[in-house]
Amino acid sequence: MTKAQAEGIGHGQPRAFSVAVGLGLAANVILAVLKTAVGILGHSQALLADGINSTSDVVYYSVVAIFMRAARKPPDEEHPYGHRQLENIAAIIVGAFVITTGIAIFWDSVNGTFDVLSGAEVAPTVAWVSLFVALGTIVTKIGLTVFTSRIGRRTRNVAILALAADHRNDILSASAAALGILLGRLGYPWVDPLAGALVALVVLRTGIEIVRDTAAELMDTTLDRTVRTQIEAIARGIAGVLAVDAIRAHRFGPYLVLNLTITVDGGLSVAEGDAIASRVEAELVRQMSLIREVHVHFHPRGARSAHERTAS
Repeated sequence: MTKAQAEGIGHGQPRAFSVAVGLGLAANVILAVLKTAVGILGHSQALLADGINSTSDVVYYSVVAIFMRAARKPPDEEHPYGHRQLENIAAIIVGAFVITTGIAIFWDSVNGTFDVLSGAEVAPTVAWVSLFVALGTIVTKIGLTVFTSRIGRRTRNVAILALAADHRNDILSASAAALGILLGRLGYPWVDPLAGALVALVVLRTGIEIVRDTAAELMDTTLDRTVRTQIEAIARGIAGVLAVDAIRAHRFGPYLVLNLTITVDGGLSVAEGDAIASRVEAELVRQMSLIREVHVHFHPRGARSAHERTAS
């Protein structure tokens, strides 16, 4: 992360969140109704599966919108660091919905494929309009993926990045549905429900990735190497800092609370060491807006004994 990118974190986030969630929700409402209706009337199990996927999108988009508003509440006595962890909770809910949807779609599609191949069920001819709806979904989701990903990268918000990942997932699922519909029209009726199963696997994988990445955020995994390097460079640039011994971080949404251990000259007084630590804290907060608070502990190097200092 460059300094410019770090300084952009946290600026204009509420409006960006509202636009990303609102636009995605509106698009998914339209797609959910259209794909589900055409999937049923056009006899396409693949498109119907994708419609169910979009319906689940509508549900968890609504959940994310609620959590985003709650996450903007200012700090209070019970939550001194604010409520930004609600964004991670929202992302976990998104991932859970995606996983559940993927399992349900996969089970139904596999059963449909087996019934067609075994002759237990004669697959009806899939309507051409199903293919056009699937292709329209691909175009729409490409645009939403690009737009939402830009917002997610700029704000470093895990919930928005989760929504961007789901848009990307929808491109793959709609592509599988379009291929299944086309091959079904060309005389391979079992491909359409099989495409529904492939859609489900893509959905399931995305859900697992969302939950895994968000869990890593909540468990305070190691800082990104670029962020760690920038923190070390800023701290070492402060006069009096001889070394940075340890960096630990706790995450609150896209923000960090840092605990640093630095080394200073052992011949300095406690007040002088504290002044250096205070300058490190102030400079880190000034240069990196993703950092909410910094706590610095300093160790002496080459300290002389009290007798030696008195003798000199």
